[in-house]
Amino acid sequence: MQATSKIIRRRQSAPQQLNHLNVYAPLLQRVLSSRGITHPQQLDYQLANLLKPGAMRGLEAAVALLADILTRGGRVCILGDFDADGATSTALAVRCLRAFGCQHVDFLVPNRFEFGYGLTPEIVEVVKTLAPDLLITVDNGIASLDGVAAAQAYGMQVLVTDHHLPGEILPSAEVIVNPNQLHCDFASKNLAGVGVIFYVMNGLRAHLRAQGWFARKGLQEPNMAQFLDLVALGTVADVVPLDSNNRTLVAQGLNRIRAGRCCAGIRALFEIGRRPLARLQASDLGFVAGPRLNAAGRLDDMSLGIRCLLADSESEARELAAELDELNRERRSIEQSMQREALLHLDKLLAAERDWPLAICLYQEDWHQGVIGILASRIKDRAHRPTIVFAEADDATLKGSGRSIPGIHLRDLLDAVATRHPGLLTKFGGHAMAAGLSLAKRDLDRFRLALVEETSRLLEGEAPAAEILTDGELQAEDFSLAVARSLAELGPWGQAFPEPCFDGKFRVVNQRIVGEKHLKLVVTPGDYSGLVLDAIAFNVDLNVWPDSSIQWVELVYQLNVNEFRGEESLQLMVEQITPL
Repeated sequence: MQATSKIIRRRQSAPQQLNHLNVYAPLLQRVLSSRGITHPQQLDYQLANLLKPGAMRGLEAAVALLADILTRGGRVCILGDFDADGATSTALAVRCLRAFGCQHVDFLVPNRFEFGYGLTPEIVEVVKTLAPDLLITVDNGIASLDGVAAAQAYGMQVLVTDHHLPGEILPSAEVIVNPNQLHCDFASKNLAGVGVIFYVMNGLRAHLRAQGWFARKGLQEPNMAQFLDLVALGTVADVVPLDSNNRTLVAQGLNRIRAGRCCAGIRALFEIGRRPLARLQASDLGFVAGPRLNAAGRLDDMSLGIRCLLADSESEARELAAELDELNRERRSIEQSMQREALLHLDKLLAAERDWPLAICLYQEDWHQGVIGILASRIKDRAHRPTIVFAEADDATLKGSGRSIPGIHLRDLLDAVATRHPGLLTKFGGHAMAAGLSLAKRDLDRFRLALVEETSRLLEGEAPAAEILTDGELQAEDFSLAVARSLAELGPWGQAFPEPCFDGKFRVVNQRIVGEKHLKLVVTPGDYSGLVLDAIAFNVDLNVWPDSSIQWVELVYQLNVNEFRGEESLQLMVEQITPL
């Protein structure tokens, strides 16, 4: 049940395009040029190279609003989202405002099961009990027309900071800061929510410094770099494209974490995830810390994750990280059960038709609302189709979470469905690759047909082919620790700036299962019989592996530095294995 994939090798750029990269070895030139890097300056991740905030629409007004609240000693409430980006955004805003001398700053995160996403009129009823003068949304708010109006009706001022794509009508907030809003000239449209609020707080710090605020109040002026650990974590965990500006934010945050200069909560998350700080890569932010934070929002209350990030005591941070780790274990168990059930649904679809529909829409009444996004991602990867998974919100309403594939902008797809079928969707929003929506349970079949119809229109009726982009084959001298280290040092790698991976044919010398479902291999590259390499493929199909009759395989892999008992060795991290 695996979508057919084809390997596409990136072509090395023409020599004249590589002139400025000749400080690197040929393999590194090849990798960098295929990612649009033409000059070493593009890999210079000093803070001085960050985009300046002046072009960000609304930022100056946001700073003025915040400075006025601080001067008046007003009360502030931060309203976050229930994912890792929302948690880091909230923690950053709270930490900054406290460091700037704000005496009254609270935070709230809507419980997804009770209030749903974003600033709704229902969550405003809770916010008003805190009596804030200013309500700041982080990583949400751009679609909260009714919620903003409700807050203003209670006398609150509203500052919306968000990065999600705006609709045609914007909320009536006093100020909106969102690089994706119309007429915003900020060059990077890829900031995560935590990146947006970082820019706002950086602007506020500069304004307060110019006004002599810190000296008057007897406060130590904070170095904004101290908050970049949160920015790095939220940016990677939210899987936003790592353009040059985001890579700088992530690289600087990673450097601080590796040096141990991070908040106690982040340190505790990696401690319980058994990842030494000094060796962290960007992927660890997404696969170790991110899921543990997200587990709180998926199964319980993201306030737990935010409290972990706000903890100043190492013991408190460890205690909260342990709770998050336990929630993540529970989340994995629920997800595995749901995935088995979803695969049965796919089997039935495949039995009824020659192929899967061009868009997949799944629902089961007992599925957990907090895990449907992960399930949608797993099914999307398996079937290579845009996928939306639903769970019950109440007896009459379904909530869906979707994930998409390259070439299908999911929010635009939902917008097209909503336009052609007015009233079908009660609400929706999101990005190109991920989106959420709500609809009446009775309309599920109608939505499923409309989704397939609109997807078919976009794809012109042709099923999309899965592609695996690689950086080609390696020579014998490239299989070395030195090359693996050099590739790692060119990061941070991530979304839209993918970690280098390679492909080739290998002879299997040895194979065995470790850790229940991981395949440990010893292989030899096809043309280099004297070279023996370790490799590992995670979560393999146990119906196929191990199989002693398979003597040759094609691998798509990354070069990895494996550390065991203080010794380092080269290991191939296998992304795809195909018996030959």
